[in-house]
Amino acid sequence: MLEEMGLTSAIPWYLEGFSKRSSIKTTFQAPKDFGRLSRDAELVLFRILQESLTNVQRHSGSPTADISISHTNTEITMQVRDRGKGMPTPIMEQGSQDWMGSLGVGLRGMSERLRQLGGTLQILSNESGTEVRATVPVQD
Repeated sequence: MLEEMGLTSAIPWYLEGFSKRSSIKTTFQAPKDFGRLSRDAELVLFRILQESLTNVQRHSGSPTADISISHTNTEITMQVRDRGKGMPTPIMEQGSQDWMGSLGVGLRGMSERLRQLGGTLQILSNESGTEVRATVPVQD
């Protein structure tokens, strides 16, 4: 579905199945004029969505996950937010130095794939929840 219909069509389809399996309610917002991205960018963002939601289900305790995609003339940003318990402070403190060493293999791999596209991965967390923000440059 991702290859044929694009990211903004594949995400709602994936979220429906995820919500049924996990009982976590999800929302998705994207601009109506959101077009197709490069195949690599769509795949990387979709994989980050999957990894992020797996982490929400396994670790956060959140009953919800909110996903959004936005764009400017220069970049595409996808955010996955939960309202769970947040990440432990020592992990986030290590993360401010080099979080790549302190988090799981899945997010490290996704960060590396984003870097190959010229993008970035940010993780913001506190006792009110966690946000994973993936940004990729707009490709011509």
